[in-house]
Amino acid sequence: MEFSIATLLAQFVDDKLVAGKNLEKKLGCEEEESINKLQITLDALEKIGVLVKERGKYRRVYEEDVVEAKLRCSSKGFCFAIQDEENADDIYVRESHLSNAWNGDRVFVKIIKEGSRRRSPEGEVKLILERSNPSLLATVTNKEEKYRAIPLDDRLLFELNLKENGQDLEAALEHLVHVSVLRYPLGQHPPLGKVTKVLGSDAEEAADVDIVSCKHDLPQDFPEKAIKATTKLPTARIPAAELKNRQDLRDKLTFSIESEANLNHTPWVENAFSLEKTAADNWQLTIHITDVAHYIETDSILDRIARKRGTAVNLRKQVLPLFPEKVSKLCSFIPGKNRLAISVVITIEPQGSILEYTIAPTVISVDHQLTYQETQVLISEEKKPGRKLAEVAPVLQDLFFTLSPLIKAQRLQRGGLEISTPEINSLYKDEGRVGTILSLDSLPVHSMLTELTILAGKVVAEHLKALELPGIYCTQSEPDVEDLEDLLKLGSNLGLELDINPEEGVTSQDYQRLTEQFSTSSAVMVLNYLLQSTFKPVKFLTEPNKHFGLAYEDGYTHCISPGQRYIDLVVQRILKAVFEHGKDRRHSRTKEGVDLFSSSCHGQINWKVLPPKIQEEIETDIQTMLPFLNDREKQAEDAEKDLAGLKKAEQMKERTGKIFEGLITGVQSYGFFVEIEDLLVEGLVHVSSLKDDWYEYRSRDSCLKGRKNRTAYRLGDRVEVEVKSVDYYRQQIDLVTVGGGSDADDGSNRSWGEEE
Repeated sequence: MEFSIATLLAQFVDDKLVAGKNLEKKLGCEEEESINKLQITLDALEKIGVLVKERGKYRRVYEEDVVEAKLRCSSKGFCFAIQDEENADDIYVRESHLSNAWNGDRVFVKIIKEGSRRRSPEGEVKLILERSNPSLLATVTNKEEKYRAIPLDDRLLFELNLKENGQDLEAALEHLVHVSVLRYPLGQHPPLGKVTKVLGSDAEEAADVDIVSCKHDLPQDFPEKAIKATTKLPTARIPAAELKNRQDLRDKLTFSIESEANLNHTPWVENAFSLEKTAADNWQLTIHITDVAHYIETDSILDRIARKRGTAVNLRKQVLPLFPEKVSKLCSFIPGKNRLAISVVITIEPQGSILEYTIAPTVISVDHQLTYQETQVLISEEKKPGRKLAEVAPVLQDLFFTLSPLIKAQRLQRGGLEISTPEINSLYKDEGRVGTILSLDSLPVHSMLTELTILAGKVVAEHLKALELPGIYCTQSEPDVEDLEDLLKLGSNLGLELDINPEEGVTSQDYQRLTEQFSTSSAVMVLNYLLQSTFKPVKFLTEPNKHFGLAYEDGYTHCISPGQRYIDLVVQRILKAVFEHGKDRRHSRTKEGVDLFSSSCHGQINWKVLPPKIQEEIETDIQTMLPFLNDREKQAEDAEKDLAGLKKAEQMKERTGKIFEGLITGVQSYGFFVEIEDLLVEGLVHVSSLKDDWYEYRSRDSCLKGRKNRTAYRLGDRVEVEVKSVDYYRQQIDLVTVGGGSDADDGSNRSWGEEE
């Protein structure tokens, strides 16, 4: 199993000593070669003072002036080390102090000059923890009778020598290729690579999925050892002994709801639902989650590969999954088949508040599998359901017409958001990576179901917290005020009365009011699209914290997709540890214990629920894997956005020379950005293309103003633009104006030549 120094050091928590054998197990070093590599790495880290060896075990050494960070470099060679901690200073790193580190690498940086009010601190790379470019996209050249690869990413300021290794590199000349790095720069030796795939003569000829997968180093296939491991998985038949340990919910009316795209492109059906009325006239909603943890053992080959992938990636027509297909066939909810589940049963009063809940291992059988579109038709009563669906139709109507609106009212009361969007590209039924509920006007059932699924994440987080168990919590910070200022100015220029003062900071209630006010504008989709871009990415922590988009203050987690998000699988394993090892009473001589599966036990427990050894193992595992899993989530999000950008660039390439109406959404000294509303595609009108006058930039007014013709291009102006050219790979769209803009304000308090 391959490992990085970052993965190795993540095994060290606080000042605890760790044995080499334990590291071998955790890092999957099973063969002699990988064990030897691990020992060489340990010796090197000990020699440079990062580790110290005591009594045959290793301990991590921490230095105050050394920080962990990620390098961000520009095409001009400027590099900054970005720390994980929010609001921490970025550290400037000169090119001579990079120690052969590349853009995106995770590194240890030693502070060599303290920062001041006006200058960033300065540092030097002490150690490269993890390379972010094990492979890259490049074009092949032949210089001095040597084949070389020139990276397409202009932030990678180097060339790689190419190892021929029997390959016909002549045929790859001037082509776009995927290159695997065989050796990183070492002393005076340049990096060495190998062409693994010729993608095309240029980026436009290559398949977009190949470009994104190669660019973000996303594996499209599983190694042979993973496929082999699936042959050792148990069959779908559930043993009688296992059935005895679970609640049997097979007699409950149960249904699943999936998007057609997910059913076509990924076989995972991870969630099913049941809804009943109790004797006390309360609603009992059950969210069933497929029990992946039952089949995937911790630290097994399949588990380690899934952990390395971190999350499934949705590349439109192709999904890069977490597990091989056989795992999904074994675990997915298929109508008429018995399946193991973790079921979250939530009792909700008629006003929408949660009264109580239980979380338990169960066995279920799905009665009906529906798509969102089929569900929409059933609840709209446009046509009478057939005999087969007659039993589920009234339940769906209760679910979406009564219960979902009740839950939505609770969310609105606390300030939770919902943003209209023309498209939803997500594998998950909760809020996913966006951090808020997205709604489609054409398919309201989608957001209505999300209202319900996020309840599972809320109650599971609450249960972990109440039982003082280790946990992983999904959090989201409030947006930066600076990111909102231009959007508020845009809304104001469009005639909206926005009663938000960003100087006082922003709350989820502020954003909720913005979405309501945006809905009255003809540019609602553009405004919502820009509002969504101001959201901070979700981040996973070991302690409960607020979630801005959902307006939760005291803890929320992801748990409903253990087959497609590794974090959900970890949370499921924590719950199963309670089911199997949880201590329901303080002393064995106590006659009655509490119900650890139920919220009724909250406030009654004054002992450790899990055995100390198991609790410590889980806590250590979470702390070691969480930084990496956060990185993988970010990488998947970047890849999905990258693919969307390529799709838009391809779309606009075909429209070169066509004229569109757009909205000016940003103005800078070098030009202004126009959002083509119908397509939600952004392009740049460069100031050099404005040939009719000399235009000056007014930052206070967010506009470019002509000196002679008094034409202005302001934030919020509508303009007609022609698509001039498109750089497909960089996703840059150049536009030229055909008409529009506004009259300059003659009442300006400043003269034309006055500086800002």
